Amino acid sequence: MQLNSEIITTPPLASATVVLLRDAPLKGLQVFLLRRHTASAVLGGAYVFPGGKLDEADCAPGLHTHLDTSPQSLRTALGEPNLHLHTAAGLYIAAVREVLEECGVLYARLHDRQVLTHDAHQRQHWQKALHSGQAFADVLHSADLRVDTQHLAPWSRWITPMQASVTHKRFDTRFFMAVLPEGQHPIHDNIEAIDSVWLSPREALDRYWAGSLPLAPPQIMTLVSLLSHTCTTDVLNCARRQTPPLILPEPFDDEEGVRTLCYPGDPRHSVSHRAMPGPTRLRFVAGRFEPVGGFEDFL
Repeated sequence: MQLNSEIITTPPLASATVVLLRDAPLKGLQVFLLRRHTASAVLGGAYVFPGGKLDEADCAPGLHTHLDTSPQSLRTALGEPNLHLHTAAGLYIAAVREVLEECGVLYARLHDRQVLTHDAHQRQHWQKALHSGQAFADVLHSADLRVDTQHLAPWSRWITPMQASVTHKRFDTRFFMAVLPEGQHPIHDNIEAIDSVWLSPREALDRYWAGSLPLAPPQIMTLVSLLSHTCTTDVLNCARRQTPPLILPEPFDDEEGVRTLCYPGDPRHSVSHRAMPGPTRLRFVAGRFEPVGGFEDFL
């Protein structure tokens, strides 16, 4: 991971990320991670959660007729009363679209059915259609699908600082928690992602620390936020009780010249109240971000 000192003056791009969860027999809570293609312009080679930027088409009112709930309810769940209704609905559409495109999981059902669509061949067909350039609206219209936003639980909102450190773009990303639908199995697309793995949050952090699982700070801190949860129900209950915290990392170079990211609750941060568990700052050491006190600070 290369450090970037460029100051980015363009506005952050709205985007959506989905943390796929499952309860694994004997192993407990697990999350799904994709490895981005090494040629990717954003976090190439790193393991990430499925997601991508909000497209203008995601915000089209006509598309929102396929939602299972109103844009007003979705905006309330995001905890952003000033967000435009079309944008709020579009973020959910973007989340569902990206998960289908990147790993073949679909949070939607046929209008005349009560369960999520889980025919693997049909989902693969829709996934390939998106890769070939077909609009998500056309997929929904042609199959008469209803998007099940109830399965997406807003978790946090991250805005990349102007000194982005590890990317050359800024993002305004809403993170959603979502349990893997019964009968569906995510598979990386071998286009945008070249590998995938299911791991417990602790296993993922262990592998990161061992050097075998490259992660960016938002993924690191999201995994840390899941360490205290033992099952998917626990995570979703927590998500429903909270207002998704807004996390604006504030970078600085410390007295040793080491790039450091501090988070709400850190003495150096402009926001004094913590937004999430775990360390309040990460330092860029030997090509990766580490807590000041080492691995134990994650716990």
